[in-house]
Amino acid sequence: MTSVLYDAPGPRAKRRNIIFSVVFFALLAVVLWWVWRTLDDKGQLEWALWKPFTESAAWTTYLLPGLGDTLTAAGLAMLIALPLGAVFGISRMSDHKWVRGPAGVVVEFFRAIPVLLLMLFANEFYARYTDVSSADRPLYAVVTGLVLYNASVLAEIVRAGILSLPKGQAEAAQAIGLRKGQTMTFILLPQAVTVMLPAIVSQLVVIVKDTALGGVMLGFTDLLNARGTLAANYANVIPSFIIVAIIYIVVNFALTSFASWLEKRLRRSKRSTGAAIGPADTDELNPAAVGGAYGTGGEGGFTFKGR
Repeated sequence: MTSVLYDAPGPRAKRRNIIFSVVFFALLAVVLWWVWRTLDDKGQLEWALWKPFTESAAWTTYLLPGLGDTLTAAGLAMLIALPLGAVFGISRMSDHKWVRGPAGVVVEFFRAIPVLLLMLFANEFYARYTDVSSADRPLYAVVTGLVLYNASVLAEIVRAGILSLPKGQAEAAQAIGLRKGQTMTFILLPQAVTVMLPAIVSQLVVIVKDTALGGVMLGFTDLLNARGTLAANYANVIPSFIIVAIIYIVVNFALTSFASWLEKRLRRSKRSTGAAIGPADTDELNPAAVGGAYGTGGEGGFTFKGR
């Protein structure tokens, strides 16, 4: 299989790649061995520290409820941030300054502020100016901070994805009389989705991971906060960190795998069927062969031949 992106490696390049691969895996094995020996010397690999994870109490009492809160906050943030980011991204491309200007200010403002600062500000706002209970306030603050920051980042992803399309797409739509809103809805956005999808998925993974900030600073009962309670009860700090890290890896891998499947499906659905045109069809499309099909035919004037 050849690629237009790079030349196929020759014999020396293949040998060099093999050497680099062997060296990399050798170094990786050394690092893993050093980590294993260090944990073993500190007693972190004793079965007593890992045994709680084989029992249902550790999962049903701590990890699974924490994972549920993490997915709840991340899911709410995704549902709100995705359409909000699309609206602001399209607004930044508006022909009207009174739309384009404020949208740009909002996007640049919230994109420049750390998400943790937004969470802390939202928590204080809900505490002082709303009737949100103290039990629900951390969830509200985490979701608000994630939405404000990630919607602004997603807005730039949407804008960049649309601008990456060839200008001929919009020009062709204008040539057939489509308005700008119709061009954006029916021509540009459907094509830009597959271009934007990898960057959007990366940002969704960031949303899942950033929920941990609420657990550390706001007392939000997410997966990381639940890990701290579990580690305090079972005195297994390092093993609990490792198990929680594996859970995050599994969740984010499932998210990226679903996005890859969706991207492939979208690309397949946009492929043309490529129906072949036979000789009989070409005769019908040839003005000279249809005997005046595109000229003056009978007494009634023009005669058109079609299916």
